[in-house]
Amino acid sequence: MPDEWNHVEQTPQPESALDLELLQREVGQRFPFYDMRLGGNTVVFFVRIDEFTLEEKFDALRLTLREKGYIPMLRYEQGEHHIYVIKKPIIKKKPLWINYILLIATLCTTALAGAYQWVEIDNARIGAYGADFVESLIRSVEPYYLVQGFLFFSIPLMLILGIHEMGHYYASKKHQVDASLPYFIPLPPPFILGTFGALISTREPIPNRKALLDIGVAGPLCGFLVAIPVTLIGFFLLQQSPVIIPTEVASGTIMNPLLLQWMEGLFSIPNNALIHPTLFAGWVGIFLTAVNLLPVGQLDGGHVSRAVLKDKHKYASWVVIIILIALGLFYTGWFIFAFFILFMIGTQHQPPLNEYTPLDTRRKLLALCILVIFIVSFAPFPF
Repeated sequence: MPDEWNHVEQTPQPESALDLELLQREVGQRFPFYDMRLGGNTVVFFVRIDEFTLEEKFDALRLTLREKGYIPMLRYEQGEHHIYVIKKPIIKKKPLWINYILLIATLCTTALAGAYQWVEIDNARIGAYGADFVESLIRSVEPYYLVQGFLFFSIPLMLILGIHEMGHYYASKKHQVDASLPYFIPLPPPFILGTFGALISTREPIPNRKALLDIGVAGPLCGFLVAIPVTLIGFFLLQQSPVIIPTEVASGTIMNPLLLQWMEGLFSIPNNALIHPTLFAGWVGIFLTAVNLLPVGQLDGGHVSRAVLKDKHKYASWVVIIILIALGLFYTGWFIFAFFILFMIGTQHQPPLNEYTPLDTRRKLLALCILVIFIVSFAPFPF
């Protein structure tokens, strides 16, 4: 769930565009200031704060200035508290039809990915191991396989991804943070998943640590709670109709995280059984939940890490990068992901507008719960 408010296009504003009288009144009503400085498109107030009322007053200031087209940011620098106020960027919102088209396209590509898995299952039933990829792909567009792929792979996978992103969306709305609806990312064959996931973008900064943690946690927690029953259903379907393949023709083995190892123990699954598409959807949902919870950059785990550790989150990010590179010696996919983090996502996470209001006990326990979910869902060597 990327934060894009600081990357959106904005129109340069002259200093005269700042309504200094309004800003002095609104800031002064809540935070007595003893100095004010104007520079460019920013005004800085040197303020005194009351820690007991800081959260309430700053949030009231944020919401008031938001309606007037401003964004306040509280910072502590050189022993003084500063409130920076800038003009709110002018955001070019994308039309909703883009969300709908991407949703439909991803439903199609995931249905095709599921259909291809069903073709492979039928090939395995008749002993046609290693069938030609193009031939199998052509068979995948047959109505029977497309329906099977849609019902048993596309729907469960899209439910996990969609509810994950809607968790972020509703948590953002709860904290009055403007956010987009989910953008699904379709991936046509030969990609076996049919999708690169989904995301929402926040169009303004996160107000405080509590909101940052709530928004970061909501997605993986909601997706995880859907992935569990999907995975159990997948194990049940696999138990009912297993397709056994010889070890010598198996193209790879999925290494289950601790949670799935426990789930598997609840069922009688033969060795070398070809994975059922619904089980694969659940596995993907749980594994992607764990990957998303890595405490780096704009990943969900990065939000949680920044909320809990504040500026020290950068140390956690670099520890994760080093571990991923080390794991890459055994599974090269982690090399690629570490490269993606370093050069695409980044290891840093910007602070919320107010980083000085502490987390309450409930949220600290929630962060601990998310850590447990990460531990039981992560597979160091997925294949």
